[in-house]
Amino acid sequence: MSTPTPSPSMRAVLERLAAKDRGLLDPTTLAPQAGRHLADLTNMRWNEDLPPVAQARTLMHADLPARLVVPENDAGREAILHVHGGGWAFCSAATHEGAARRLANATGARVLTVEYRLAPEHPYPQGLEDVLAAWAARDRSLTWSVAGDSAGANLALAAMIRLIEGGAAPQDLPRTALLFYGVYGADFTTPSYEQLAEGPGLTRAKMQRYWNWYAPREAREAADVAPLAASDTTLTALPPLYLNAAELDPLRSDTELLAARLSSLGRKDVFDLVPGVVHGFMQMGSALEEARAAFERAGTVFKQGTA
Repeated sequence: MSTPTPSPSMRAVLERLAAKDRGLLDPTTLAPQAGRHLADLTNMRWNEDLPPVAQARTLMHADLPARLVVPENDAGREAILHVHGGGWAFCSAATHEGAARRLANATGARVLTVEYRLAPEHPYPQGLEDVLAAWAARDRSLTWSVAGDSAGANLALAAMIRLIEGGAAPQDLPRTALLFYGVYGADFTTPSYEQLAEGPGLTRAKMQRYWNWYAPREAREAADVAPLAASDTTLTALPPLYLNAAELDPLRSDTELLAARLSSLGRKDVFDLVPGVVHGFMQMGSALEEARAAFERAGTVFKQGTA
């Protein structure tokens, strides 16, 4: 299989990043705090030219710092619990401010991004428990969904799996879930890991370090760690999902495998493979048209209720 190539716009962004970041170390090779600071600094660049919203404020939710974004087209009925990515170890509501705003504007729903505890200081299940606490503390006068990117998609899906396996009624689950290029397994020999082991962007070695920080090998067979391990019964009970994957992403096969599994169970979830883009591309909305289009697509599916 030939290796896919970046789209012209993606290539231009990658070339610009390579020039700006020349000499910087890989954050996953540093001590966690140093790597976290470096990752935050480089991710904050995507908060230039933030989309306008009706309201954006910091608050406490379930004893966790959180950021609430209210779109100008908010009807006061829908809300989304947004779980940021970053390998379970990096990033924050601040690094994902642009993503939260684009998600809110595209869906017409309020978006609440929570600051969950990060690995390796707080490995599994601590971050997941924070997401579950945030879900339990939601304002029940609103209809809630969940969303997440990368490790955030893993945590959002793992939280739903935990709720289902704990006996939650369907009305206590999210209405839908929007899951972007998620981590759903710890198999580093999938087709995309083999094809894109060296990136561009995310690499197999980086993902292996993230996994080592988050969950020991003996924990990775649990469905709330690696959702591809969930039973058919649990997957069938999930609310409708919208899944996307980036073509140039070592994690692409994770989503492809999950989408195929869900389809084999007779579900009608929506799956998009976005060509020519790398892992994390939706963070790049200030510079990348494919990112802005991906949020609009997710918003359309969300509003149609088919996700």
